[in-house]
Amino acid sequence: MQKYQDRTRLAELFDQEVAAYIGKHPASAKAHESAQESLLNGVPMLWMAKWPGPFPIYVDSAKGAHFTDLDGNEFTDFCLGDTGAMSGHAPNATVKAVQQQIAKGATFMLPTTDAAANGQILAERFGVPKWQFTLSATDANRHLIRFARQVTGRQKIAVHDFCYHGSVDETFAVLDDDGKTISRPNNIGKPTELSNTTVSLPFNDLKAAEEAFAAGDVALLLIEPGLTNIGIVLPEPGYLESLQELCKKYGVLFALDETHTLSAGIGGVTGRDQLKPDAVVLGKTIGGGVPVGALGLTADLASRIANSLELESIDVGGVGGTLAGNALSMAAVRATLEEVLTDKNFKQMEELAIIWERNTQEIIDEYKLGWQVSRIGCRGEYSFRAEAPLTGAEAHAAEDFELGQFLQLHAINSGILMTPFHNMILISPATTAEDVEKHRLHFHAAVKLLFG
Repeated sequence: MQKYQDRTRLAELFDQEVAAYIGKHPASAKAHESAQESLLNGVPMLWMAKWPGPFPIYVDSAKGAHFTDLDGNEFTDFCLGDTGAMSGHAPNATVKAVQQQIAKGATFMLPTTDAAANGQILAERFGVPKWQFTLSATDANRHLIRFARQVTGRQKIAVHDFCYHGSVDETFAVLDDDGKTISRPNNIGKPTELSNTTVSLPFNDLKAAEEAFAAGDVALLLIEPGLTNIGIVLPEPGYLESLQELCKKYGVLFALDETHTLSAGIGGVTGRDQLKPDAVVLGKTIGGGVPVGALGLTADLASRIANSLELESIDVGGVGGTLAGNALSMAAVRATLEEVLTDKNFKQMEELAIIWERNTQEIIDEYKLGWQVSRIGCRGEYSFRAEAPLTGAEAHAAEDFELGQFLQLHAINSGILMTPFHNMILISPATTAEDVEKHRLHFHAAVKLLFG
């Protein structure tokens, strides 16, 4: 990967975009200044300070694929809460279900009939029959790791190099230059050496996976079926199926975190490719904006978990949470699955993503940029390398933070919000062809400024 060469030009262009941004967002600037008094770095979560520009946008209202900020600026939203709003903002069916349920009570520490209905829907879509519900995919992943250690008697988990599974301690592992598992750089307050808990594997490397499994101490392989948080890294043909077989051979539980790759369709990559994992993790998307996570298990794994626990101590350890499976989130999930995240809508979403992919690649080719576009269903991303990356390390090496910040800020000033810190888009059921065309115009204009 060759970085953009004229860094002076890039800095000048970025400064111009910053000036335009400040001029368009005085109300957001005022709100951010006021927030400094009570919030660390003026934001409710530290990563929100990483958006390009001197302060983040403050949203006033959102509906479908669009939102309006405090200054009255209107945006096409391709970020969609980084998957949390993939159903579109405030989908009517979800809003109605939430309003009805919250009027009757939000959380009881008791089940509702919606939970079982959700489990049945997800079982049909993903092929695993037993489900549990949490407040996030991070929680579901944490619980799964504990269950895996409980039933296998093994301590380590295997993940992919530069993976992302929420804020799970064991998953912030990468490979050093010698192929050893280490903590990801800048991992905040790591609790232990990651080599004690985790084996990191290069994506698309079956030999490395088999070598790791043969040691006999890996309880669980927890992976995204395509990496999505270091750029999009797609599996080579047969890779996932071969991993599945290796897990069977060595007694390793095979788990797919489909929180982001649900973009592939109603059953994610699991359903699309007819995979047979021991466990599936889902997250924010299925709640239509209401916090939720889900963990699906095969009948065999569910039985092994149940038979390894005593009723008296079933609430001991880091599995659960008093808000998990609450009535409000279960009502939101049911409405979102039944009426919003439908097969018909997914097909429409992917059709628009294909147009976005073609538009973007055509501009890349027009300017001979040596960049490329990858896509998983209704999710797409362009990266600063000539060929699609095969590993997380390759994707990481192609990153150019300053160039990405310029493109992000140019998009914002063009009335477009991209997924933060990536050149990624997500299509919702409410996204239109006009929205996709708006991105094409922004991208062409930004590239012309850089290379024209």
